[in-house]
Amino acid sequence: MSLKLSAERRTWPLREPFAISRGVSTVMETVMVTLIDENGLRGRGEGCGVNYAGETPQSMLEQIHQVRPEIEAEATREQLLELMPAGGSRFAIDAAMWDLEAKRTGMSAFSRAGVTDPKPVSTAYTIGIRSIEAYETAAAARATFQVLKIKVDQGDPIAAIAAARRGAPNSAFIVDPNQAWNVSTLKILAPTLVDLGVVLLEQPIKVGEEHELDGYDCPVRLCADELIQDTSDLHKAKGRFDVINIKLDKAGGLTEGLRLADAALIAGFELMVGCMGGSSLSMAPGMVLAQRCAFVDLDGPLLQSEDWPDGMSYRDGIVQPPRPSFWG
Repeated sequence: MSLKLSAERRTWPLREPFAISRGVSTVMETVMVTLIDENGLRGRGEGCGVNYAGETPQSMLEQIHQVRPEIEAEATREQLLELMPAGGSRFAIDAAMWDLEAKRTGMSAFSRAGVTDPKPVSTAYTIGIRSIEAYETAAAARATFQVLKIKVDQGDPIAAIAAARRGAPNSAFIVDPNQAWNVSTLKILAPTLVDLGVVLLEQPIKVGEEHELDGYDCPVRLCADELIQDTSDLHKAKGRFDVINIKLDKAGGLTEGLRLADAALIAGFELMVGCMGGSSLSMAPGMVLAQRCAFVDLDGPLLQSEDWPDGMSYRDGIVQPPRPSFWG
């Protein structure tokens, strides 16, 4: 048996410019992979890549081209882990493999991952960096969400979070500085974050400075994001962070993401599933992992002005598992 692989670049416009401490985006660029077998069955996957690691749509397409012969010769998902490094291109191929397996076997990706009864989950909605006044307006527009994720930088984060709190008095907050703080800043701000209803602080400090957390008992749970790519990185977070954010672009697919989840749980961490952005096709594999997570951030389609017409269903932050006809 053999497969036909196709890969294409897609550009999804965002509803508004999306700003974090590293920069501003107006579109989300992704790479979509389609695998077609001899019976015409199709499996699809999408990857955004990890831009802070230097990935681009072009670099992902080049990586996919390099492994095309092995993929078309029906390499397995386990073999894919050896063929390619972690990243968006491997995520896209891995997701397409999961989807095709489901269509060939009649067994859903959820079932194959050990999830017998997939449930809707509550996803955070991300509010990017903006003026202090605009934080309140943006939060008020999403005040029905159970969780809001507030992006901040090193400027005046407390004022930003307080403004968002005025707009959404009942939502739990995740705060994400994207490595913009140092440990001294964290220690100064943490007590006020508790008062403002922040339940999770995501990667506040730069990768490489995590040793400065040794001996510090933060009153807000700390989540490692950029620090953790795969299971080999877990030791860096041990005793310093409480939660591991697994993004399938970082991990290089659901296959590795599930392995990382297993290892993180055994090591005593709670789990978060996040995303680098993207359409419902990027979110769908993350919904498999979301069934095991304390925190979910799969809001990519909500940040876009377009999505697949038959994509994921969102209502006030509650996202349904993908329809089998769409993915998995």
